[in-house]
Amino acid sequence: MRKLLLIAMTLSLSSLAQADTFTYSYIFGEKKLGHLTAETKGDLTAIDYDVKNNGRGPTIAESITLDAAGLPTEWTVKGTTTFGSKIAEHFIRKGTRGTWVDSTGKGHSTIHTPSIYLAQSSSPWANGIYARALLKAADQQLPALPGGTLRLEKGETLTVQGSGGPLEVTRYDLIGIDLDPQIMLLDPANNLFADLDARSILVRSGYEGEEKRLRGMAAAWSSERFVKIEHDVAHHYAGPIRIRIRNVRLFDPKNSSLTDAVSVLVQGKVIAAVEPNDSPPTPGETTIDGAGGTLIAGMYEMHAHLGQSSALLDVAAGVTTVRDMGNDNAVLEQIIHQIDGGTIGGPHVIRSGFIEGKSPFSANLGILVDSQEKAIDAVRWYGARNYWQIKIYNSMNPAWVPAMTKEAHLLGMRVAGHIPAFSNADAMIEAGYDEITHINQFALGWVIQPTEDTRTLFRLIALKRLPKLDLQSDKVQHTINMMVERKIAIDPTLGIHEQLTQRRDGQIPPGAVDYFDHMPIGWRRNAMKALADTSAPGDDQAYRQAFDKLVAIARMLHDRGVFIVFGTDTGGSFTYHRELELYQLAGMTPAEILKRATFDSARYVSQDQRMGSIEKGKLADFFLIPGDPIKNLKAIKTISMVVKDGTVYYPSEVYPKFGIQPFTPPPKIVAASAVKP
Repeated sequence: MRKLLLIAMTLSLSSLAQADTFTYSYIFGEKKLGHLTAETKGDLTAIDYDVKNNGRGPTIAESITLDAAGLPTEWTVKGTTTFGSKIAEHFIRKGTRGTWVDSTGKGHSTIHTPSIYLAQSSSPWANGIYARALLKAADQQLPALPGGTLRLEKGETLTVQGSGGPLEVTRYDLIGIDLDPQIMLLDPANNLFADLDARSILVRSGYEGEEKRLRGMAAAWSSERFVKIEHDVAHHYAGPIRIRIRNVRLFDPKNSSLTDAVSVLVQGKVIAAVEPNDSPPTPGETTIDGAGGTLIAGMYEMHAHLGQSSALLDVAAGVTTVRDMGNDNAVLEQIIHQIDGGTIGGPHVIRSGFIEGKSPFSANLGILVDSQEKAIDAVRWYGARNYWQIKIYNSMNPAWVPAMTKEAHLLGMRVAGHIPAFSNADAMIEAGYDEITHINQFALGWVIQPTEDTRTLFRLIALKRLPKLDLQSDKVQHTINMMVERKIAIDPTLGIHEQLTQRRDGQIPPGAVDYFDHMPIGWRRNAMKALADTSAPGDDQAYRQAFDKLVAIARMLHDRGVFIVFGTDTGGSFTYHRELELYQLAGMTPAEILKRATFDSARYVSQDQRMGSIEKGKLADFFLIPGDPIKNLKAIKTISMVVKDGTVYYPSEVYPKFGIQPFTPPPKIVAASAVKP
């Protein structure tokens, strides 16, 4: 009997020690780029997460202990972020006290009601933890630590096929962490099956064959959300003259000044007239009181990677045209179709055809090529579809570039791009570039060796060498002279380099101080993480001084007459406003910056006959602010109304759809005709 009891106890202990293991593949651009493994023993789960795309990505190890309600009692996260900064996060709950430490510093809270810790640097496995806990909670919502509220919404159930056999999974949307809901699929036991969006997916191993279908469904689900938002926030005013905006001054780019007070009339998508302020109204029109504010033509974001979310947020920020610099071509076409059809809100789109060379560090966007012949075919593909330009990525073989630029120019397209690895700006100017993308790409050739590989994070880490660069040296002046003589433009994206070099753990990024407190809790916590690893002696100062040197280069280019286009590469909207601010450091006045963001950009892309200024016959694309942006450029951050193609948006209505607290109330509508929202 004693022997039987010992055997039974051994079997029982063995059963308790047995681990449940879930494995997942991370897929982007239909290519597996990483994995996640989660191993659970009792109430403890260990997670290994590693993704590498475009030469960078997070590497994370987590340990999570849950209580009977599925709420974390201890959570440890270690590893590195996408751009290499270190992660050392820990949360513990004992009784009613929760304490944590992450990149923002130490925090604590007394927990009076069931609450769930919101990890700062977790893997996607965290979304499954949140979902299971919320499914057990009343109304499927819980307070979050260190702030905010998480909420779960249930969607449809579908069947997926894979090596594990058919499986029913259910869609859930996790709301309250960031600007957009996180879409996930849970299996019948409420374990994470997939975490997904229109471009990428983390999916359970054995079911990778479903990734394209599921991404398509995620795109459709996202579209449903934005169609509803557009219905709620887009105002279409009826009447013989649909809108009269009274008592506004216009920013006039021709003389870079503000006009006297006038009235602007909109009919359909077009500016019908600019009249004296005391002109009598037309019966039945909608009159909006501008209250002495400023109307500015819609701005151009010249370095976007457009999605449905950024599309509407760009419009709310006064950006009515974007130049998309690289995307999933099918996804972009669908977004443009939806915007042009009026089903979702978004800007006009200028398309750049993304072409990159096949390598272990590919970004997996646009068209991937492995020969000069295929590269030329890619140029022709974009030319046949009326793309404005091609964009060459830094993984391209530099030897193929002259043939690519020649073909693009024959087809009436411009050529912009990174500097391919193992080349430099001088060679690409000689090869036929019309524009250089990113100021780091432009400058690195002066501080790195020809054999050093910029397809990896090195192209960012090497910025630490810039402080020692002499801008008056022959090699620097030679490149700048080439830019001037050949009229080569540059898209510096200063803001993304400010973030890379200036963000520090626990600090509000300098570019976000004006809107930080308005953002969702998850966004705020993520923003207070360094991007680059500055832990080595001297690195902190080197990165800070590197940004100063990049600004000095931008100033030198501007002083020499090189055309600078304003783009972000960070989603636009608020970061676009910061991008404009930064060019004051490069010697541009607010009036020059506004002119460049509007009329100059419209002329650069040959749209100045219809856009770029507020004049009779041009498209009704403009925005209203209370202040004077010539005196203080920050005034563009307080937008009360945007008109795009004659449709009126009030940011105070748009921002709450993203969990953002509004900045400025809408203008007063003095008289309104019938409104069809």
